Amino acid sequence: MNPAKTLNPRHQGISTVLAFSLIPLSGFATDIYIPSLPTMAATLRVTDIQVQMTLSLFLISYGVAQLFVGSLLDSFGRYRINLISLVVFALASIVIANTGSIYLIYAMRIIHGITVGAIVVSKRAYFVDVFSGDQLKHYLSMFSIIWATAPIIAPFAGGYLQSYFGWQANFYFLAGFAIIILVLEMIFSGETIRQRMAFNIKTISIVYADMIRTPSFTLGIVMLGLAYSMVMIYNMTGPFIIEHQLGLSPIVAGYSSLILGAAVMVGGLMGKATINKPFNKKLFINLALQSFFGIAMLLSLDYLSGLYAMIFFAFLIHASSGYTFNSFFTFCLSRFPKNAGIASGLTGGINYVIVSFLSYGIIYLIPAKDERNLNYSYLILIALSVLVMLGIYKMTRKSAV
Repeated sequence: MNPAKTLNPRHQGISTVLAFSLIPLSGFATDIYIPSLPTMAATLRVTDIQVQMTLSLFLISYGVAQLFVGSLLDSFGRYRINLISLVVFALASIVIANTGSIYLIYAMRIIHGITVGAIVVSKRAYFVDVFSGDQLKHYLSMFSIIWATAPIIAPFAGGYLQSYFGWQANFYFLAGFAIIILVLEMIFSGETIRQRMAFNIKTISIVYADMIRTPSFTLGIVMLGLAYSMVMIYNMTGPFIIEHQLGLSPIVAGYSSLILGAAVMVGGLMGKATINKPFNKKLFINLALQSFFGIAMLLSLDYLSGLYAMIFFAFLIHASSGYTFNSFFTFCLSRFPKNAGIASGLTGGINYVIVSFLSYGIIYLIPAKDERNLNYSYLILIALSVLVMLGIYKMTRKSAV
């Protein structure tokens, strides 16, 4: 079948469902093996920080890839690049499941990041290609909600896969998922780009520069990074707290991640429900609530501790993060519809570069070995979010004047 075929209008509904199914792939690629991190460290005979590096390398490569893949998608189209990326992603997953070398896993996780970056950006651009107006706004506001299915489903499934089949089963699952979607894409999807941009480095650089020089766009991406870093810091450290400090099983770690994934989705749904409310006002209210939750968690640590207290406060903080993420994700992706691939790539790319360095840096300086250190990490990110939001507010006030 010719991979350069155009999308058949009769298959647009199925193609849209397939596009939505790939939006959470970045979350699946990280969250499904979160309950397996302690076991992987023991089996591969590496330290906790070394196995956590598999998450950071994925995030860095995923972020950097998005910075560049958008221009390729706007120049050469979405469809063929998406198919190739699915194939390579599946092969890399199989390699990870069949090696005992942490360094080979590092290399394959970098490949994972690059291919997932191409897949996800191509599918974000798909919606801008196919839809417009209120319908496009509706779909864009659903992205973070759909994406939140990964933190809900993936660690839950991963906990059981780990307990019954071992950590390698997680990566066989990823390979199987990619292959199934690949076959369906070849049958039902096609090229959607309306007008290709000539692949001219100078022209592309000007587009990138114009976007980055737009302060509200750039600071919006920083807010995305801060919001998702709260989620990622828990993902990188929560299983170690639950399995090592609290002495509970990978299945419990999986259920805990499922609950916190639901928190992100709740926040996203609330963001979608208030999509037409005054932007700055609703974000300041959300950050005020998040600050209250973070301080309440700190003050309660001497009286409340253990799994239930940690998950309760983390749920509230993650729900607030999901609200912030949904609001700014919709805002950033809709700013530059004529260059949807580049805008999507920059939004996701800078976001994940921020997340990778910020989350790894914080857990390196403040290892989340217990609830207290996890709370300190949350408070640092909340304080930074408030400062950036104040900067956005001052800029919007100046532009209004």
